[in-house]
Amino acid sequence: MGDSIKLLVPDSPGGIDDLSARLVSRHLGRFIEGSPTIVVDYEPVGGGIALANGFAANAPRDGSVIAVVQRSVPQLAIEGHPEVTFDPLAFTWLGSLSSFAEDAYMVLVNVDYPAYTAEDLKTLATPARFGAVGISSTNYTIAAIAKSLFGYRLDISTEYTGAASIFKAMQAGELDGQVVGINSIRANQPALWEGKKVRPLVQFGRQTRHPILPDVPTGRELTSDPIELAVIDFAELPFRMALPFMAPPGVPAERAKMLQDGFTRMMADPDFLADAEQIKLDISPVSGEGIKQLIQTAAQTPPEVIARYRAMVAPNT
Repeated sequence: MGDSIKLLVPDSPGGIDDLSARLVSRHLGRFIEGSPTIVVDYEPVGGGIALANGFAANAPRDGSVIAVVQRSVPQLAIEGHPEVTFDPLAFTWLGSLSSFAEDAYMVLVNVDYPAYTAEDLKTLATPARFGAVGISSTNYTIAAIAKSLFGYRLDISTEYTGAASIFKAMQAGELDGQVVGINSIRANQPALWEGKKVRPLVQFGRQTRHPILPDVPTGRELTSDPIELAVIDFAELPFRMALPFMAPPGVPAERAKMLQDGFTRMMADPDFLADAEQIKLDISPVSGEGIKQLIQTAAQTPPEVIARYRAMVAPNT
């Protein structure tokens, strides 16, 4: 396996993927033969698609390189994204730190923005300016679906490299909001959350309202149309493997098992869990096999639902 393992991150520093990668880098080596050092490297290009394509085609197959991938990326192959050249089931999935069990994906705005409920987003004089990390990211797709399904007036810019850059633009008055997880903002922007500098309006990624957001409706509550609910189901599938890690296709079985077993044991380790709690990152593990099953479930989505989803998330809709 060597003295070190490179851990690739598809975002710039400061977001939830970076936070997760740095957490894993501090602990995973203890659970792999030879105790290799885990070295974090950033590739914030193409919203994760470029990393996944390159990872499938060119990454060493010896277990010396692993990656955290944006949760929406495996689904892009299922929906037929034209830039995807990888097979998500071919990757060597190590597992996910989170099944989103204790999280929620919030459509939120700056506290001084004149939208106080989700309904207010329909009647804005000018569209709310939202930031996202490329059209393959869930902060883009969920914003686009909310815009299409519910008629929210949103102008979504995809020029940002991570949640940190979006929050910076919000604080500078360049953006009005974004879609982001509770755990992400609590871990990376605690002053904004604890100081009530942002206002959640809708929550996704959940069947029911999060306990700390009892007055914020879920997207599912806002429609009774069966096709629209099926679109939300498809859109929310990535959250069930919210922080997935993988190795390339073709890693020899013995090394793949070493990485997968080490990842699983790490997620149950008291020191790892204490570190995760310290940085306010919820750990609700999903195994590598569990990720494959979620991808297979997504692949069984009816074609008409995927077509409706694709129409909603297409740029400039």
